[in-house]
Amino acid sequence: MNAQATTGIGPDNDTDTHTDTDVIVVGAGPVGLALTLDLVRRGVSVRLLERDGARFEGSRAKGIQPRTLEVLDDLGLADAALAAGGAYPPMGLHLGPWTTAWQMHATAPETAGTPYADLLLLPQYATADLLRAAVEHLGAGVEYGARAVAVTQEDDLCAVRLHDGRLLTGRYVVGADGGGSTVRKAAGIAFEGSTDETDRMILVDAAVDGLGRDHWHVWPRARGRSVAACPLPGGDRFQVMIKVRPGEADTAEDLTETALATLFRRRVGRSLALRDVSWSSVFRPNVRLAARYRHGRLLLCGDAAHVHTPAGAQGLNTGVQDAHNLGWKLQQVLAGAADSLLDSYEAERRPVAARVLGRSTELYEGLRRPRPGRLTRGHDEHQLDISYFGGPLAPADTPRTAALRCGDRAPDAPLPQPTPTAQRLFDLYRGPHFTALAFGDRAATATGRLPWPAAGAPLRRHTVLNRTTPRTPEEEALLTAYGITEDTVLLVRPDGHVGAVAPVDRTGDVRLPALFGPPAADR
Repeated sequence: MNAQATTGIGPDNDTDTHTDTDVIVVGAGPVGLALTLDLVRRGVSVRLLERDGARFEGSRAKGIQPRTLEVLDDLGLADAALAAGGAYPPMGLHLGPWTTAWQMHATAPETAGTPYADLLLLPQYATADLLRAAVEHLGAGVEYGARAVAVTQEDDLCAVRLHDGRLLTGRYVVGADGGGSTVRKAAGIAFEGSTDETDRMILVDAAVDGLGRDHWHVWPRARGRSVAACPLPGGDRFQVMIKVRPGEADTAEDLTETALATLFRRRVGRSLALRDVSWSSVFRPNVRLAARYRHGRLLLCGDAAHVHTPAGAQGLNTGVQDAHNLGWKLQQVLAGAADSLLDSYEAERRPVAARVLGRSTELYEGLRRPRPGRLTRGHDEHQLDISYFGGPLAPADTPRTAALRCGDRAPDAPLPQPTPTAQRLFDLYRGPHFTALAFGDRAATATGRLPWPAAGAPLRRHTVLNRTTPRTPEEEALLTAYGITEDTVLLVRPDGHVGAVAPVDRTGDVRLPALFGPPAADR
């Protein structure tokens, strides 16, 4: 049965329509798990479907960028991720008897306002395990072996037909099901780009006898036949990458352990032995971007919407951040917000993916002739400067501070007056709510009078400082980071981006844009 979708969008939130669940998420990789976790903690009912019969075992995407660590912080998982992962080792380029070493990944500058300045080495299976455990802790789970074969939608519901004949219904379906997405095909959304069949890489998780764990080892070889081995945290495993070219005798893609060990030994020398293979796969560079992220009640997330080269640790990170952007918007629309709020998901996230595609392709090209200048990753990969300024939720003519515009990422900073539960601004943001920060006495009074909808994500109000003239170094640092020069209320969205900058007007009130939720009710 081919995946298909009907067209038509009708009245939202028809309470007379019976559905099995609010949202059906197809695909239980890190992106689908992150979206499910975010939705479930918001009280949204979710069914998470995974076509495979068991959890994914491979290391595949292994770099967690600083911005994604901030997302995991919001989900309550940053400490667990740091404990399970480790620092990236320096790159070691083996040139005959010599090894050239350098640090491949730059540290985020102090001005970035993040508690997570470095890229974290964390295999994909470990990232998924953390997210899955959190989902299960909230009473949800993954339905393994549930392969979607058809997806349809009507005015007020969607249906997913499984391979065993079962029919599941929900108000929305999100495809987090990878580059071959069933949901994307059902929605009829073009997946524009290319696949380079002439360039292949074998990825292997295995132990390597005789190889130190102090470097990410690279052996350049002629005709694009290089080999690399990155030590994985928590044991004796390496992720081994073997570049192969079509037409060569050793590129038959025989992934048996004997064949892989023989190929590895032939490329790097007999002093090293690859053994105990736990996972292997053949990678072909895909660079594709979905023409749209939404068709009615069908939405795309992660690799279903964009696929990248592996260079720069961007794909998984961009996908998890997609989920973080989409989760609160789905909650708000399910609670009664205008359906157009979901259109802002594509408007905000698709340009990010387009930029990432270009950068990851540039870095991947650097692998063809490995040398430090072409392999070093820096500020662009940290994803800390992503802004939605100028988009539908952050018009260019909205008020701003001296440092922040609407749509910018809200940076972290120590609180001048910490409490036992909140030492930093991120402690205030953590959770599925909006946050109103008051700077100055008049702003504090105005924040207390802000109307807010009873349905959807709640608003938490905090007076950060009762004045806008600093008296301590901590106050000065905070006001400088946020660019506060007058009594101001700053609204932070659930995904950690600035939703509104609202100076206190002559009446002593502030006005927030009605863009984020159901109609507000006076307090």
